[in-house]
Amino acid sequence: MVTGGLLVAGTTSDAGKSVVTAGICRWLARQGVRVAPFKAQNMSLNSYVTAEGAEIGRAQAMQAQAAGLEPVADMNPILLKPGSDRRSQVVLRGRPVADVDAMEYGALRDMLRTAALDALGRLRERYDVVVCEGAGSPAEINLRRGDIANMGLARAAGLPVIVVGDIDRGGVFAAFYGTVGLLDAEDQSHISGFVVNKFRGAKELLEPGLDMLTRLTGRTVYGVLPWLDGLWLDVEDSLALDGRQVAARAPHGRQTLRVAVVRLPRISNFTDLDALAAEPGVLVRFVTEPVELDDADLVVLPGSRATVHDLAWLRARGLAAAIAARKGPVLGICGGFQMLGREIVDHVESGAGTVEGLGMLPVRVAFEGEKRLARPEGSAYGHPVRAYEIHHGRATVEGGEPFLDGCRVGDVWGTTWHGALENDAFRRAFLADVADRAGRDFVPDPGTDFAALREERLDALGDLVERHLDTDALLRLIQHGPPEVPFLPPGAVGR
Repeated sequence: MVTGGLLVAGTTSDAGKSVVTAGICRWLARQGVRVAPFKAQNMSLNSYVTAEGAEIGRAQAMQAQAAGLEPVADMNPILLKPGSDRRSQVVLRGRPVADVDAMEYGALRDMLRTAALDALGRLRERYDVVVCEGAGSPAEINLRRGDIANMGLARAAGLPVIVVGDIDRGGVFAAFYGTVGLLDAEDQSHISGFVVNKFRGAKELLEPGLDMLTRLTGRTVYGVLPWLDGLWLDVEDSLALDGRQVAARAPHGRQTLRVAVVRLPRISNFTDLDALAAEPGVLVRFVTEPVELDDADLVVLPGSRATVHDLAWLRARGLAAAIAARKGPVLGICGGFQMLGREIVDHVESGAGTVEGLGMLPVRVAFEGEKRLARPEGSAYGHPVRAYEIHHGRATVEGGEPFLDGCRVGDVWGTTWHGALENDAFRRAFLADVADRAGRDFVPDPGTDFAALREERLDALGDLVERHLDTDALLRLIQHGPPEVPFLPPGAVGR
């Protein structure tokens, strides 16, 4: 029986830690190993509500699915949700407990560290293997003293660490070498090897560099994962949006449906749009300029962690006026729905008091201190809908046609429900209505099954791990822990 643990770190944010963790979980689960994912501390605005009513990162929910599990709070005990450049909401075991800046966070550090280690301990008691995902980079030496997600976790739990590097960005060999070389001797002793991610081209051209990296660091390269399109599953970092405007698959009907999603500064749960992007003939683009709305058949205002501030940004960019002047379909989800209303009263998130909304829906919003976390069920267009809610703002609907928990007026829809578009029959009916109103000869593909597509993508991740990593060496690492490795100068100085 395989038992043990592993920490998947990265040279940078968006290096591919989340998908590599998911791929390892899927590969182990297919071997009959009882495996669970874990991320001690996650900074993300993409979150999910578990069956127990806890808020965790979307990436950990996806990794749980890869492992064949229902996600639980212990898989992501600490979630930080930035509301500005300086302050974040702290979500502990699924519930918000504080809103802090960097200095105030320091006062919580010991308590959070204990909570993270306790959560990991509970998972290790229940499962054979726990695959942990790091946060950012372990070589962020300015943050090392308070680290509980990377080397601080590895040392406390005795975990071996593999470092994932994104070769598509360039400089991956320097990033690997520098990551190890900036750590002190004890931290370095846990760094067991490397995984090259997102490689395009002939591996033979890479091998001399891999051999040299092994000689220079004394550490194994566990494999090279090739570039594979379409694997941006439930990502947690908005950096991933930079590469996310991909060509639509061939439409089922005669024309493509063009969806413009406003890329708000504090955009949250943009994974809501994954189901639209999966539809043949639907082109999803993230936009920041009014002119980019001109040819859109549907404009989406997504969720936001800072509704009032992002509404002000909309106005300053000219996007608010462009959206209000539209003749075609507009959909608001959660924070975007709140912006479409008549009035927002916020003494909680922004402290701005009463703010005028866009006035496109007959809705008034009042922010409350207690966050609503729920898994609601309902129906729309005659089809069942399952979703989840994460919001402080409470919307009072004063007219229009009912639409999920929100309303619709003409070509404008609004709801606080996340994940609604993952319901296939509802999504098809909604898109057919949008296409009709936009005058597009677009027909939703009746065979698109988003849940099955997500499983296919998770299987593809498992296949990548099985085919391109040294899985025998990976199993030995998981079972036996960090091997003997040399110290790489200069190491951390004066810590």
